Amino acid sequence: MSFAYWWPRDSVFFLIRKEMDMSHGFSADLRWRLLSAISEGLSTRKAAKRFGIGISTAGEWFRRYRDNGETTARKQGQPPGSKLDEHEAFILGLVEATPDISLAEIVERLLAERSVSAVPSTVWEFFNKRGITFKKNGACKRTATRGRESGARSLVRRAARSRSRKAHIY
Repeated sequence: MSFAYWWPRDSVFFLIRKEMDMSHGFSADLRWRLLSAISEGLSTRKAAKRFGIGISTAGEWFRRYRDNGETTARKQGQPPGSKLDEHEAFILGLVEATPDISLAEIVERLLAERSVSAVPSTVWEFFNKRGITFKKNGACKRTATRGRESGARSLVRRAARSRSRKAHIY
């Protein structure tokens, strides 16, 4: 990311462009030099300014060093896996017991019985990762007509049957 700002110099404004990239990691050498400077008595703010890093970053590095002796960078990003992995047997049991259960119903059961908060897309990813798919079949379409033609024919047949009776004239 970059930003630009104007800087006055001799009554003429110059455009100064400063590059900022927050996604890069700092070297282990820089960490060690900063930790050494703070350990020798330099304040966290002054050390951060001297080495060109953020004050909170310097403070966090020194806290980790003081508490755990940690001098290396931690892994970035989320840990692999899903929070549903430890509930695999429960979820698969729900599907075995009720094959036509919806993702929303699985989410509700997880919250009610396991106190696990999830959204339907998380449950879908859980099944997708395991290669489990659910296809629609005839049992899912019980209430619908089989198609436009057959539905129209069945309506005509019913009407024809009801008219085939003899009319009662009194």
